[in-house]
Amino acid sequence: MAEICKCIDTNVYSIGLTKFLEIQKGLGLLCMHQQGHTHKGIQEVMVGMWTMYPDAEIHEMIGLLFNEHGMAVIHLQHCHFWVAGVNDLWAVDWHDKWLCFSLRLHTGIKPFSGQILWIKVWHSNHNPQLILSYYLNTVKEFEYIPMITQSDPSMKNFRIANAQALLQQMHDPSLDGYIQHWWMHTMKNIKPEIPWSQLCCQFSPGFEALLDTGVDAGWYDPDNMLQLMVFCWVFVSWLQVELNIYQDHINSKKCHDKRKVFPHGIPELIYTFAEDYGALNFKIMVSPGAIECMQQLYIDMNHIVFDLVQPSLNLFIEECYIQLGHPFVEYASAWTVYCNILDLMQHHEGIPAILTVVKDYITVNEEELVLLPGLHDLHEMEGYMGGVANGLGLHKWFAGQTNFMSI
Repeated sequence: MAEICKCIDTNVYSIGLTKFLEIQKGLGLLCMHQQGHTHKGIQEVMVGMWTMYPDAEIHEMIGLLFNEHGMAVIHLQHCHFWVAGVNDLWAVDWHDKWLCFSLRLHTGIKPFSGQILWIKVWHSNHNPQLILSYYLNTVKEFEYIPMITQSDPSMKNFRIANAQALLQQMHDPSLDGYIQHWWMHTMKNIKPEIPWSQLCCQFSPGFEALLDTGVDAGWYDPDNMLQLMVFCWVFVSWLQVELNIYQDHINSKKCHDKRKVFPHGIPELIYTFAEDYGALNFKIMVSPGAIECMQQLYIDMNHIVFDLVQPSLNLFIEECYIQLGHPFVEYASAWTVYCNILDLMQHHEGIPAILTVVKDYITVNEEELVLLPGLHDLHEMEGYMGGVANGLGLHKWFAGQTNFMSI
């Protein structure tokens, strides 16, 4: 206000509060309530800003939000996330930044060690059977499960929640009656958002530029069914290989985060040798038979979601690929391979009939699945979102161990 008075001769002119607010609104300087911001609405921006400015204080972050994104925020609050040890919980989440290319991403992480369990690219990330297959394939590889799983509240995660609860109850019947999964309602599923932000900064720019090249050149239109199918066939498998390499890089990279109390080091070593870092490992061993039981109960491997492209069309694409001499797909050649296959496909007489079948094939609705009945949420404890002592935390777990040893 003092600066405004320097520009206006207050002996001649005056400006009332109403006029001042009108000018402010005309300049687009709206307050937080006028902009309609919510915690959920600024979450994605905040995660990106935190990655870019990890050392910014609260008042500095408020200024950065306004200067870089035009967001008026009057209050931010630091939140603490406590995890008791390795495999206390696994968090899962999806990512739709590549939706404009008809590509969808999904991830699972171990918050304590920072290890990425999986990063998957596919034509879907909302199908409950597909999401559960990521979880069960990881469990089959490790031969253990965490104490609990965690996700946003959504029907797409019901199968993970059910399978995790049943596997836990097979191991410990005393857990009967409780769902072994956290639904992040008021406290958002923020942990997987951090790897997503890192992926957007470190991995995505170069690959997005490559994908944009094909769209801008008119080679690929996601609304064109034939182009979409050929694109998925060529790009998804190659991008998955690149994501696997990125995942291995992150899991084997030593990182030090001063906001993290403990431990610091290489994620892969932290989860493999937890005792060397003074940490507990809460993994729960499961038998191959139990995993197979969950797969048979909740996954139909013949479901169309597991087909990258429709089977009959897949045969045509493979024939064209063989005809081209099995060209190697990499960053420099991906669009060339795509265009060459597409050119052969467009001159094939049987393609129109197959595309009609494909359109009917991909419109099959996903059946709904409900949560296991009669299960209660885990006990809530402020600041702790893990599964130790059914959600009560380490102090309760240590008390139980002491009582057990004294018997």
